[in-house]
Amino acid sequence: MLLRSTQHKQREGRCDEIATSDDRGGSRSLSTDLEQLLLDPSRARADAADLECPLTLVDLTTWPADVPIPLLPLPVIGMGDRQHPRAAELDAVVEPPVTIEVLVRQIERAPRAAAATVQLLRSLEGVTCQHALTFESACYAMLQGSAEHAAWLAGRPVSTPAPPGKLVVTRDDAVLHIVLDRPQARNAIDRSLRDALCEAFTVATIDTEVKRVQLTSIGSAFSVGGDLDEFGTMRDPVTAHLIRARTLPARAMVPRAEIFSIYVQGACVGAGLEIAAFAGTLKAASDAWFQLPELSMGLIPGAGGCVSVPRRIGRQRAALMMLSGKRINAATALRWGLIDAIENLPPVDEGGADVSRV
Repeated sequence: MLLRSTQHKQREGRCDEIATSDDRGGSRSLSTDLEQLLLDPSRARADAADLECPLTLVDLTTWPADVPIPLLPLPVIGMGDRQHPRAAELDAVVEPPVTIEVLVRQIERAPRAAAATVQLLRSLEGVTCQHALTFESACYAMLQGSAEHAAWLAGRPVSTPAPPGKLVVTRDDAVLHIVLDRPQARNAIDRSLRDALCEAFTVATIDTEVKRVQLTSIGSAFSVGGDLDEFGTMRDPVTAHLIRARTLPARAMVPRAEIFSIYVQGACVGAGLEIAAFAGTLKAASDAWFQLPELSMGLIPGAGGCVSVPRRIGRQRAALMMLSGKRINAATALRWGLIDAIENLPPVDEGGADVSRV
C-alpha cells in the first residue's frame, strides 16, 4: 500500500523516528500516528486506488533528489528543507507558525474540502485572474452542496443579525476614498456591503480619471470576512455561482488592481483578506492579523482568495494558510509578502466622515 490512514495504522512495531523542526527551530520526533502518513519514495506512484488517507507527508530530509513527488489527489505536505530540489512539487512545506499536527487535524476534519483546495490551487497557476475567479467560484459552489459544509451549517449557533453594512464613498479629485462602516459587526461583509463594494470598484475601473482608490475601515477590525449569518441562505449552489459572477467585488477590482491602496488593522479574515490581497499596495498596522478559516466550514476561500493570496505569497504558503486556518501576524505577513509594509496610522473617524487620513 502506498500509504496508510491513521484509522488503519499498524498496531505492531514502531517506525524509526523522523526528526523535524519545531516552532523554535529545534528538533523533535514525529509521532507514530503521523509516521503512518509518510510517503515511501521507493514506492512513490500516483495510484489513487491505494489511497486511504486524507493527506500524505513527505520527509524532505530523506527524499531522493532524483525521485519525483507524485501529484496525488489529496494534500501532499513536505517537512524539512524548502530548498530541496523537489520541494516545489509539494502542495506546502511546513513552517512556523503552522505545525504538522495542526495541518493534519484540520485536514482530517474536512478532507474533501482540503483535497479540493490543493487541486484548485495547482490548477490556477498561470491562469488569468478573471478565469481563475470563475474556477474558484465553481469549486466553492460544489463545496456549498457538500456534506462537510452541511455539517458545519447544522452545528453553527444561532446569532442575532447585526444591522446591514454601509460603505462610505467620497471622491477627492482623482482619488476615490472607500470606508467599510460596520464596526458593530467587525466589518463583516454582508450582501449590502458586497454589492456596494462591487459598485464602487466598478466605478473605479470604468472611470479612467480615478487614479487611486484608498480602502480602509472603521473600528478595531478591518474585516472578519463574509457575514456568517448569510451562509446557507442560498440553497442552490449553481445560482450562488451565477450571482458571484455578477457581484463579486474582486471581479470589478482586478482590471485596475494596481490603483488600489488598502490599509488594514486588527482582524483581516476570509473575504476581507481575499479582497485586500488583490490591491496594488497593501499596508497593515502592527496589530493586524490574517486568517483564512474556510476549511473548517467545509469550504475554500470564495471571494477571490484562491487567486489573490497565492499571487502574493505563492501557492505553498497560501495552502498552508488555507489548510491550517492558522492566524499569521503582521510580521510574518510582511516576511511572506502578503503585505507590503507595516505602518500605524490614526483610525478613521467613527462617524465615517473623516476620510482625509485614509
